[in-house]
Amino acid sequence: MTHTLPTAGTTTPSLDAARFLRLVLRVDSASTAVMAAVLIAACVPLGSATGMPVGFTVGFGIYQLGGAAALALIAGYPVIPPGLVRAVIAVNAASAVACVTVAFADLVDLTGFGVAFMLIGALVVTVYAVLESAGLRRMTATA
Repeated sequence: MTHTLPTAGTTTPSLDAARFLRLVLRVDSASTAVMAAVLIAACVPLGSATGMPVGFTVGFGIYQLGGAAALALIAGYPVIPPGLVRAVIAVNAASAVACVTVAFADLVDLTGFGVAFMLIGALVVTVYAVLESAGLRRMTATA
């Protein structure tokens, strides 16, 4: 069996199939980094508007910075490891559950805006989990 490298302007099927997943991971990374910056930079006014304590807001922002960095690293691999993508999907799903829990479990005395903020966050990470799952299926189906 002979293997050849793709010529300029062509891609192998697995690289082409990974393109969608790589894009979703990069967009997830960028949006997570932006949200982290907002949470940290605007922790006081955002805390007032949402009811989240400043420490919670900053901690959440720092957590998201780490997530953004991890997503960027995974998206940058020449061949995206399926196991890492499964971990990303699991973390996004867990984050969605955590946001809904914070919104409704009275763990934090959220304002109405704070509840909406958490529910929108849950929706966003759920959409990313679904898109990353679809991208993983597409990538592994052609491997």
